[in-house]
Amino acid sequence: TKLTSLRLPQALSWPKRVKLATAFRDEFQPDWMSLQFVSYGMNEKGIVAKLVPHFQAIMSGARVHIMFHELWIGMPPAAPFNLVTPRSACPTCRAPIKAWQNIPLVSWLLLRGRCAACQTRISIRYPLVELATALMSAAVAWHFGFGAACACALGVSWTLIALTGIDIDHQLLPDGITLPLMWAGLLASVLIGPIPGSALPVSPHEALIGAAAGYLSLWLVFHAFRLITGKEGMGYGDFKLYAALGAWLGWKLLPLVILLSAAAGAALGILMIALRGRDRSLPIPFGPYLAAAGWLAMLYGNSLLDEYLRVSGLSR
Repeated sequence: TKLTSLRLPQALSWPKRVKLATAFRDEFQPDWMSLQFVSYGMNEKGIVAKLVPHFQAIMSGARVHIMFHELWIGMPPAAPFNLVTPRSACPTCRAPIKAWQNIPLVSWLLLRGRCAACQTRISIRYPLVELATALMSAAVAWHFGFGAACACALGVSWTLIALTGIDIDHQLLPDGITLPLMWAGLLASVLIGPIPGSALPVSPHEALIGAAAGYLSLWLVFHAFRLITGKEGMGYGDFKLYAALGAWLGWKLLPLVILLSAAAGAALGILMIALRGRDRSLPIPFGPYLAAAGWLAMLYGNSLLDEYLRVSGLSR
């Protein structure tokens, strides 16, 4: 079996694959990332009246294992491993986590940040991701209101959160997430089409050009940088994520996305070098900046572009 999803210079041997899979399994703790469903109560004017978390994760960090085994390593696990099974368990004592212990935010507070069975400390990362997901979902629902655009924006938001966490930890943007995100944007442009006043979905014409332009633009930058410096400045996952954003937002917002992501990445990189003495040769994952810029462009991209054109005098 040929290892293709990682886009490594050389394929790994089977012993190295097994060793890498084991290390990944030990490092990824169950439920490190949980994304919440949100239901919307709408008043007669169609404005969001309330947001009620459904206390059930749509994507758990423990379930990321199956993506690694099947998509990155290329060998399925011995036992079923997916979004439904096995049950969440403490990574230290392996005690099953009960339903009331798996309520986003609430359970972490009730348990005082410790496992109920062995009292091992539970990372604060869990509630922080859950809180961020809830706040971002609320912002999306309030911005788009009830309808297809809101449903699409929520799906994109949750996917970007998952990609951000994976890229921060492992500097990987798996094909099993980026490619479905891109195809979903293209399908939404055909099945739903443009919605007045919403940044997504866009027309099929804009989505197709956006996906192609997103991938090819970073692909050209990647090869130009490698030709000049002999080094690889980014990974293929960044191309695919940018293409996915182009499929959802269209080609017109791509310059804004890359401008925001590059500015944020450069600013944070300089701060890390100046304040923490970070080695300049160490790679910095670009996916989180693309994800954050894409999310902001999804909500405020058209307004930012209109304001820029107005201030610059380019608008008619």
